[in-house]
This record gives sequence, structure tokens and C-alpha cells, in this order.
Amino acid sequence: MLLPTQTQPNDDAQTLESQRFRSHVGQISRQSGLFFVGTLFNAALAYGFKIYLARALGAEALGIYALGITLIGFLGIFNALGLPDAAVRFVAQYQAAGQLEFLHALLWRGAGTLLVSNAVFAVLLLIGGPWVAVHFYHSAVLARYVPWFAGLMLLGVFTHFYGKVLAGYQDINRRTLIVNFIGSPLNILIAVVLITLGFGLSGYLAAQIVSAVTVLVLLFYAVLRLTPPQARFSSHPGRPLQPEVVSFSYTLIGVGLMEFVMAQVDKISLGYFRGPRQVGIYSVAAAFVAYVPILLSSVNQLFSPIISGLHTLGDRAMLKRLFQALTKWIVALTLPLAIVIMVFARIVMRIFGPDFEPGWPILIVGTIGQLVNCGVGSVGLLLLMSGHEKRLIRVQIYMAFVMLALSILLVPALGAVGAAVAAALTNIGMNLWNLLEVRRALAIHPYNRSYLKLFPATAAALISAFTVRHYGYVFGHNWLTVAAGLFVVYGVFGAAILALGLDDDDNLILRAVAIRISAAFGRGAAEGAR
Repeated sequence: MLLPTQTQPNDDAQTLESQRFRSHVGQISRQSGLFFVGTLFNAALAYGFKIYLARALGAEALGIYALGITLIGFLGIFNALGLPDAAVRFVAQYQAAGQLEFLHALLWRGAGTLLVSNAVFAVLLLIGGPWVAVHFYHSAVLARYVPWFAGLMLLGVFTHFYGKVLAGYQDINRRTLIVNFIGSPLNILIAVVLITLGFGLSGYLAAQIVSAVTVLVLLFYAVLRLTPPQARFSSHPGRPLQPEVVSFSYTLIGVGLMEFVMAQVDKISLGYFRGPRQVGIYSVAAAFVAYVPILLSSVNQLFSPIISGLHTLGDRAMLKRLFQALTKWIVALTLPLAIVIMVFARIVMRIFGPDFEPGWPILIVGTIGQLVNCGVGSVGLLLLMSGHEKRLIRVQIYMAFVMLALSILLVPALGAVGAAVAAALTNIGMNLWNLLEVRRALAIHPYNRSYLKLFPATAAALISAFTVRHYGYVFGHNWLTVAAGLFVVYGVFGAAILALGLDDDDNLILRAVAIRISAAFGRGAAEGAR
């Protein structure tokens, strides 16, 4: 009779922990589900649109566009003043605490500050941009498009700010609908029409301006509806921005500067040493590689506040459990995609046209770097949301110098491939270092024995990918070959994982996702019946 009384509390505790785990997973899947679907939708549209742009505009025009983006990307580190990312944290904090006067200050004084600062930066871009285009990038053509990029910069900072405000209100779904399901298709539609009419790169930029204005209006209206009446815009000046917002924003400017160096210095060095054509080829391949961590990005949207909450409560055991389970699922669902991209790299780049086929090594090198990014999970967020942002910034500072040194060393000799190697090595180094910092700061890591099951499944997926590529001539078209490879590789990989068996946390995750999908379809059926 003693055994039941001793084990019952443990069983209850385990059941409670499992319920909490499933609740967290359900929250992540519920809020990030539409974001993931929207990102997939956007990725599919962007892929087809990239093919159209590559064939309609060519490598030279795409290279000019990519170099223009580096101009506003650099200014974007400073012109946003760190306020958009600060909004995610402080909108939620002020609303929860009922500090509506502080929320009012953040929304309206913050927007006013952005308007003034961006007017200044737009003037700087209009004055200095043409000089940089001619004397640094050696492209007089780029100089003609600087006013277009100034307009994109002005609109971009406000769409970014109000999008982040919606995230602070925990309404990611509405932001996804506006940005991914309205903004992206509108941009593509207008761009295709204008480019077909012969407006070329100017038509593409005009389409982005029109779609950005539309997205900004819709985001502003959504924010206005969610903002409590006491915090809405008024003629009363209200309180100034709080010191904690200013301090946090300054920190984010430093983070943004390091992220810019690691994200853009490859294109900048390539433009300086090799010219717009090489940048065009590289930008197409790099944009494709950027979709490899699509699931990691989706999970991070909601995992960040959960990290903050669990860290505040001191619940490190649950944090570790979620970190391990989510990272394993991210890796498992990313591996088949990465295998297809690497095995079919030449075929993928051939789809964009013969000018872009030489960029296939960039796909392989970049995908390896992103695999490591997915393989360590949300390590950067763990440091940032647990109060260890100084560790994150230190890693970024050192790796930014590594990226700069590698680009200067490799790009002149290897061109676009050298830029890809520099970016991949920096990505790998930064993520592994962040993983070590998470281990030191939080005493957690994402790995356990269940990861071993991924190895035989990966081997089976690789064999199936090479088999499909060998017989690819059967499909007749490059895009059909790649699509068939994606279907077969995911099927083989999934079957292998199921055959090897799932652990308890895997089953809990599947159950939570299944409940979410069932609820979504249930609502859809109910609305259809009405």
C-alpha cells in the first residue's frame, strides 16, 4: 500500500509538467502557425517571382537593386533608432501593467521621432548615395535610382515599426495577413504589369513603393483598433519616452549594426571588387538560401516571450525541455529541404536562367551555414530574452570582424563563392559560439539521445535525393525534377523517422499541432455552414 502513495505525487507532477509543455507548444503552434503558412506562401510567390525577375531584368539589374538595398540597409541600422524591436517588448509590458500613458508615449512620440530622424537620413541618402554608387560601387546607373531607395527607406521604417507594435499586442496573425497575403501579392502583381510595359527596374521599385504604402495604411489601422482609447493619438503631448525604452533601443542599435555587417558585407565587398553582375547572381542564390531556416524563424516569433516568462519564473527545466524538443523538430523538418537544395543546386539555379547557373556552389555553401543555424536552435533569442544580451553583442562584434576579414580575403580571389564561404563560416562560428554562451549562462543545451534517430533518416533521404536527380530527365522540366525531389525526400525522411519511433515529447507536440489543425478546420467548417 506504500508504493501507490509514494508514486502518485510523482505521477501527478509529471502529468502537470506534460500539460504545461503541451500548453507552451500549443501556444507556439497557434500563434506561429499562420506566420509559418504565410511565410511558406510568401516563399512560393517569391520563388516564382524571382525566376520572373531574373529572366526579365537580368543579373545586372538585380545586382543594382541589391546594392541599393545595402545603402538603405546601412542607414536602416540608425534611422530606426532601435524603436521597432523595443516596441515588441514595451507595448506588451505597458498594456499588461495598465501604463497607458507610457504606451501613448511609445506609439506617438516614437512615431514622431522616427519621422524626424528619417527625414534627416533621407536627405543624407539623396546627397551621399550617388557618390557611393559612382565611386565605391562603380555604378553610375545605381545613382539614378537613389531617390527610389530613399522612398523605400522612409516607408520601410514605419511598416517595420507598426508591424512590431502588432507583435507587441500579440497579434502576429493580423500582421501576417497584411504583410504576406496582401502586401506581397500586390507588389508582385504591380511589378509584373509595369515590367511587362517596359519600365524595367523602375517598375519594380514603383511596385514596392505602392505595396509599402498599402501595407503601412493597413498596419496603422490595425494598430489603431487594438490600442486602448486612452493611448490613442491626441493633441496632448503626454509623457516622453521612458529611459528604459531609450536604453533598450540603444542596445538594439548596436545589435543591428553587427547584424548588418554580417548580413550585407558580403554583397558590399562583392559589389566593390566584382561589380553588379556578380552581386545579381549572388543575391538570387542568397535569397533562396534565406528560406532554409523558415521553420526556425516561425518558431522564434512566439518562443521569445515564452523564454522571457520561463526565465523570470526560474523554470529552467521546462525551458530546457522546450529548447530540446523544438530544436529537434526544427532540424528534422529542415534537413530534407537542405538536402534537396544541395543535391539539386545546379538544377535549381538553372531555373533562373543560364546567367545564374554558375551560382550553384553558393547554394551548397550557404545551406550548410543555415543548417548549423537551425541545428543550434534559438540560441540568440535565449541570450537576448534572458538578460544576457551583452554576451550576444560580444559574440556579434567579434564575428562581424571575422566576416569583414574573410570577405576582404576571399572575395577578390573567389568572387561570389568567396562571399558565400565568408558568410557561411561567420554564420557557423556565431551560432556555435552562441550555443557555448547559452551553455555557460543558462546551463542548458538542445541535444539528447533522440537526435541519433536523425542520422539513419538523413542517410535514407540523401540516397533518395541522388536517385531522383539521376533519373531527373524523366520529368522533362527542371522545376518538376526539383519538386519531385522535394516530395520524395520528405516522404522517405518522414517514413524513416516514424519507423524509428517517436519519444513522449514528440507525441505531445504532434498532439498539440493536431488539435490546432483540427480546431482551425472546425472553425472553417462552422463558418462555411453559416
